[in-house]
Amino acid sequence: MTDVHEELRTRLHKAAESHEPDRARILARIERGMVTPEERRRSRKATRPPLWGWVRVVSATAAVAALLGIGGYAVASAVKGEQEPADRTVTVSPTPEPSPNATSRAPVQPAPDPKPTGKDADKKAGSTPPKTPETKAPAPPKLSTSAGEEDGPLWSDGSVDPHSNDFWAQSNVTLKTSEKLTELTVQLRIAETGGVSSAGAWRSLPEQDFDLTIAEDDGFLVFTWVLKDGRTVPEGEFVFAGQYNHERGGRDAGADTYAMTAKADGEDHAVAGDFEGQDDDDSTDEGDS
Repeated sequence: MTDVHEELRTRLHKAAESHEPDRARILARIERGMVTPEERRRSRKATRPPLWGWVRVVSATAAVAALLGIGGYAVASAVKGEQEPADRTVTVSPTPEPSPNATSRAPVQPAPDPKPTGKDADKKAGSTPPKTPETKAPAPPKLSTSAGEEDGPLWSDGSVDPHSNDFWAQSNVTLKTSEKLTELTVQLRIAETGGVSSAGAWRSLPEQDFDLTIAEDDGFLVFTWVLKDGRTVPEGEFVFAGQYNHERGGRDAGADTYAMTAKADGEDHAVAGDFEGQDDDDSTDEGDS
């Protein structure tokens, strides 16, 4: 069906292009129609009244106009048919993928904010307080070691853990109490002999009940446990241990000490003691042998 329409439009287009009106013939017919009645009578060729002559002129003019209009319409139709083709299916090619060799630019980073000056700089600088340099906590006050190993409901003892070795050691402070304690401070002082350094600490009572401080004071490595306000220590036996590294070889614990202060039933108590040195242990062993 499309081919028939195409062929028809082609023929009309050719016919419109080849059509040439016969102007001489048209003008002759117009002139004949414009002949006056007198001329007609003179020529004796007039066969119709004058009214019909004008009708013929008008009819001829209308015929010419109609012919020209039909020809123009045919040409316009043919041209329009060529300009407006029938509906067709259009295939759109997919968007081409970028070539792997295409060069791409890195995103442009925004310019940094200008540095504030004047009052703005002072305001910005004051918005963040300067960081306070970290400082090592000072050692708590030294507890008196003049008390004995027992006082009221308290009993105490100091010993070097048997699992200590040539590079590491642990000193144990044992506390026994027959009454509930509402206040308690335990302090262990390890003489800094032979490269002593802290390796940690622990206690058999709940960790969250105590504040622990490890510091150096006058040639000693000091471990201090302080019972927090509102916490208590029940009746029983408990251990506070300080761990430390030292130079290779046996270490003499003869200069190490411990001290404890406590409050039970509203009364203050204190106990203290020392640790038996390795030299003493060796000499005792030799005497027994």
